[in-house]
Amino acid sequence: MLLSDRAILAAQSAGHISLDPWTPEMVQPASIDVRLDRYFRLFNNHAYTYVDPAENQGALTEQFEVAPDEPWILHPGEFALGSTWEYVKLDPSIAARLEGKSSLGRLGILTHSTASRSYENFYRAHIDD
Repeated sequence: MLLSDRAILAAQSAGHISLDPWTPEMVQPASIDVRLDRYFRLFNNHAYTYVDPAENQGALTEQFEVAPDEPWILHPGEFALGSTWEYVKLDPSIAARLEGKSSLGRLGILTHSTASRSYENFYRAHIDD
């Protein structure tokens, strides 16, 4: 079940949903707007001929920080991992989905390429954790 804006505000007031920083203006009719942080992991596609999660491929990605108030260009065909500005915590009664804005989707920008769901005790982790 999707929560309405009133239900989201009530869940936040009751401590079932926590975002830091938080403002009530983030709440939309059935969602909460979150923002992209300035920390990314960029892939060094040239470093390996294959990706194997069972192997230590520490040089596969490197952390990148966009300078405050500076633009950053993600070129066509590039892939980056990012995190939200907001620290998000959900209690066991709440599940969430990360969805992109349709205006960005029409430009070919994918918001998530992996599982979009977040479940109980979800915390946004910095991408260097």
